[in-house]
Amino acid sequence: MASATFRFYGELNDFLPPGKRQVAFAHRFGGSPAVKDSIEAVGVPHPEVDVIVVNGTLVEFDHRLEDGDAVSVYPAFASIDVDPSRRVGPTLQADPRFVLDGHLGRLAAYLRMLGFDAWYRTDVADEVLALVSRDEDRILLTRDRALLRRGAITRGRWVRSDAPREQLREVVDRFELAASAVPFTRCIRCNGRLEPISRDEVLDRLQPLTRRYYEVFSRCADCAAVFWRGSHHARMVRLIEGVLGDGNPGGSDTVG
Repeated sequence: MASATFRFYGELNDFLPPGKRQVAFAHRFGGSPAVKDSIEAVGVPHPEVDVIVVNGTLVEFDHRLEDGDAVSVYPAFASIDVDPSRRVGPTLQADPRFVLDGHLGRLAAYLRMLGFDAWYRTDVADEVLALVSRDEDRILLTRDRALLRRGAITRGRWVRSDAPREQLREVVDRFELAASAVPFTRCIRCNGRLEPISRDEVLDRLQPLTRRYYEVFSRCADCAAVFWRGSHHARMVRLIEGVLGDGNPGGSDTVG
């Protein structure tokens, strides 16, 4: 049986057992597999990979391994000086959109709060998530490593943290979202766009205290939910500033 030496860098080590992290190790294989197949056989999902070097040469996922090859595998590093055409990972989107698995409902709401298109349903089959990611060119966010190995998926990330606020920071940093965030412009319930609406148009839907103390409202164009700057607005602004940095998020956050 043939053998190649693999070395994984950065966050890719999160997928490896302790004995294979941050070190070169031998990987045995039969035949002449594509390097993509061997990377996933080791346990690293292909959407997490950005650059592959075999024997000092940049290669694509379909490069065939040979006995004695030395393989270095890198995640997306902003500091790597590599011709974009030689990266196996997709380029960052100017207007990123997401699809999230059923375990990431709070993260979906947070991304919508920042103004990002976040497709989320509960109890959706893995094959549906993979197809939505492929057909709508959405970044798949998941806590299921195996889901990322599906061949239909090119954009994706295994979310490391199980704490929603840390998940948000992780995704914002990985996909460089801070500059493109437009907080409080999307419905956290259904993902629809929020549109300004006059107080008089929603007066009959408001509780007495809301009628008395609030003047600025928005309504979801899809589900018709009404939003205003309620009692939780300051807390949400602090969360956003902690993720994006100081700014003026504005908008509205409370659903009526």
